Amino acid sequence: MGRGLVLGNIARALVALILSVALWSGAAQAQLGGARHLTMELVPETARPTTGSRVTLALAATPAPGWHGYWKNGGDAGVETRLDWTLPAGVRAGAIRYPVPGRLIVAGLMNYVYERPYALLVDLDVPPNLPQGTRLPIRVTADYLVCSDTLCVPEQAELATVLTVGDGARDPAVRARFDGWYRALPKPLGGQGRFAVADGRFRLMVPFPADAPAEDVYFYPLTGGAIAYAAPQTVTRAGDRLIVETGAGSAVPGRLLGVLATGTRRGVVVVAQPGPVGAGETDMGWRVALLAFLGALAGGVLLNVMPCVFPILSLKALSLARSGETARAARQEALAYSAGVVSVCLALGGALLAFRAGGATLGWAFQLQHPGVILLLLLLVSAITLNLAGLFELPTPRFASRGGATGAFATGALAAFVATPCSGPFMGAALGAALVLPTAAALLVFSGLGLGIALPFLLIGFVPALRRRLPKPGPRMARFRRILAVPMLLTALALAWVLWRQAGASGLAIGLGATAILALALWWFGQRQARGGGAWLLAPALAACVAAALLVHPAARTPALTGAQAFSEPRLAALRAEGKPVFAYFTADWCLTCKVNEKAAIDTAATRAAFRDKGVAMLVGDWTDGDPTLGRFLERQGRAGVPLYLYYAPGAAEPRVLPQVLTPGMLQAL
Repeated sequence: MGRGLVLGNIARALVALILSVALWSGAAQAQLGGARHLTMELVPETARPTTGSRVTLALAATPAPGWHGYWKNGGDAGVETRLDWTLPAGVRAGAIRYPVPGRLIVAGLMNYVYERPYALLVDLDVPPNLPQGTRLPIRVTADYLVCSDTLCVPEQAELATVLTVGDGARDPAVRARFDGWYRALPKPLGGQGRFAVADGRFRLMVPFPADAPAEDVYFYPLTGGAIAYAAPQTVTRAGDRLIVETGAGSAVPGRLLGVLATGTRRGVVVVAQPGPVGAGETDMGWRVALLAFLGALAGGVLLNVMPCVFPILSLKALSLARSGETARAARQEALAYSAGVVSVCLALGGALLAFRAGGATLGWAFQLQHPGVILLLLLLVSAITLNLAGLFELPTPRFASRGGATGAFATGALAAFVATPCSGPFMGAALGAALVLPTAAALLVFSGLGLGIALPFLLIGFVPALRRRLPKPGPRMARFRRILAVPMLLTALALAWVLWRQAGASGLAIGLGATAILALALWWFGQRQARGGGAWLLAPALAACVAAALLVHPAARTPALTGAQAFSEPRLAALRAEGKPVFAYFTADWCLTCKVNEKAAIDTAATRAAFRDKGVAMLVGDWTDGDPTLGRFLERQGRAGVPLYLYYAPGAAEPRVLPQVLTPGMLQAL
């Protein structure tokens, strides 16, 4: 290492030491001048958090013109903000989450700074079982450094707010502010980078989608001493990788942490290990995409045996047998059905990618997080159930038994939409990978899911031997139709339960009332259809159903799993600090796979006894209403949705990820 580099490191260390001493011993002196150079405001995301929930607080900071605050790693000269909390009993504060910083060189020293308004975010965990109306006074002392080009001043802010345990309601204006602050946070990358140090040069490779925008790319290290902060950085793009090269620092770390800025207030969290970095290495992006495509394809095939999809597939297959279609017509219907399935999967996947690009924390089946969508699905599934049971002969939905490409396309679209509450083997990892792949590769994965759902009907359409095995018109087909009503009825009951869990007793009452109105209208129409009348009743019935969907709204919810606590990262950290093994379980009421695993493997007397004997703590993350905090945790685990099962063994650095289909023996052996 050169003499100049050593002297530079010594100078930087001295500057940091002087600033640290000034910050922690001179905060009181900083107030003598009166005017603050950086103002702070404490803003809760909701002032009425529910008991046992997590609420995010923002320390909204505004530097005066010409002044700046500092990132967690201030660079050559800055110092991070430190917080001293005064909290009610049981309330826990997490670590500070910093937005993507900017950079400023002053007198040859690199500073990682904020020159415009910004917010530091901290999560607070509210204890469970607090009565409504409980007041939670929150106080925090913030010590921070604020500088101009010629002067640095340590300042201190005393901030306070009062939270009241309530219904979790959020003010729209506050929500809009938090949406902007969340967008400024670096996003999880979903893959590891590599770095190498040789001949005084530092090189970093970061996996990054080739078609994702990246402007003014810059690497901000959190690991101290990894790079020469003031050295210029050069960035090259090689397929699905960004390669950053700059001057080496004073140390070669065993693991590198940092943030890669990819535009104004945009960036990704970087975790990198030592390894080869070269422009000639094989591009792995599409290989990963192919594996994710195959996983989604297999997961889609398995969805066909779920009770919400199997009857719809069977309805279409029976209509094909009943109509006696030619081989050519059967192939056309199979292709149209597949096109409908794939189109809906691509539409949902594209909408998910678009919302996430706008800063939303969403995952697969995001549309089911609103009770209005659940109610509409309940109405549709109930109508199909009554039709299969023979209560009326009107084909409901009409296209489900209608021949031709149009009916097949619509049936495929319906099958794909009602399949979204279900998950299974292969799907979790595949859809999680889709969220970090380039857009084109991600859409390939979503199309693989659709192709998997459509594959059985494709085979029926293209293999005559399979069509010949279908029931022929007559008593046998009539019996089979009534058998199909049973899994569809179970799906309707499950959706009613989800509606109750999401919207409470009032929401369930609205849903059952709308279902009764629709059933009576369809029965009346079926009775009158033979005489050429009754259609006038359908329009007001459908209008009443739409109005009911608009009326329902989410209700406050609490964890329902026996012996479990609500998941939060501070609670997880506290249990692990006590040396306890932890089973963390992430679910949603609309996730059929989650519910099956709960009843069959998790919420059983044998599993509870095994966990009690071994001292295993159970944490449940309920994502039914799309909690963004849980969504961000799922992102960091590389998952796009639920279920997710993690086991943290005492002393283990990383959790063990369990399969998406659980058995009692698997959990009892932990």
